[in-house]
Amino acid sequence: MHQTNYTLIGVQTGEARKVKIAGRSVLTAIHKSSVTGDVPVGPLGLLGDEQADLSVHGGLDKAIYAYPTEHYPFWKEARAEAGVAGLDVALAWGAMGENLSLQGLLETDVWLGDSLRFTNCLLRVTQPREPCFKFNAAMGFNHAVKRMGQTGHCGFYLAVDEPGTVCAGESFSLLPGTRRVSVPDSFQAKMFRQSR
Repeated sequence: MHQTNYTLIGVQTGEARKVKIAGRSVLTAIHKSSVTGDVPVGPLGLLGDEQADLSVHGGLDKAIYAYPTEHYPFWKEARAEAGVAGLDVALAWGAMGENLSLQGLLETDVWLGDSLRFTNCLLRVTQPREPCFKFNAAMGFNHAVKRMGQTGHCGFYLAVDEPGTVCAGESFSLLPGTRRVSVPDSFQAKMFRQSR
């Protein structure tokens, strides 16, 4: 039993580059750009995508980062409340640093071990994202990490079980795994450990 009314709205990749954060030069690949057509997916993620710090992003278990598009209005409002000026208020897909912008599938629907079946590849949910200081910089205000922790709007990482391709606009289905730990429960446990 699996649902198929989910849509891959956007596919994004990014190269690692140095940016100024709090007065220092930091290597990051959080800034993603849209890719059209079929994008090759290998064991370590999308072709053309890089990770700056492999201790926290990338590798086999965090090859691809997926994020629900339903949270974008929240972040637009949060940025406006924080007085963020001069930045793109619309927030293009990929603004959260995600590779896959999903429609219809929220963190509350997903458990670690569930799989996303795309037309030409199979991706498995491994863990929620843990936001870092680079997310604050990307959003343009200092409490973005805290807001993500409060709301649980974290998205989730995917491992590549069957390499292939993905394409913006395609639909996909959710295949339930063992369903022992949900993404929200795992995220709250991780955020609790960080706050101690």
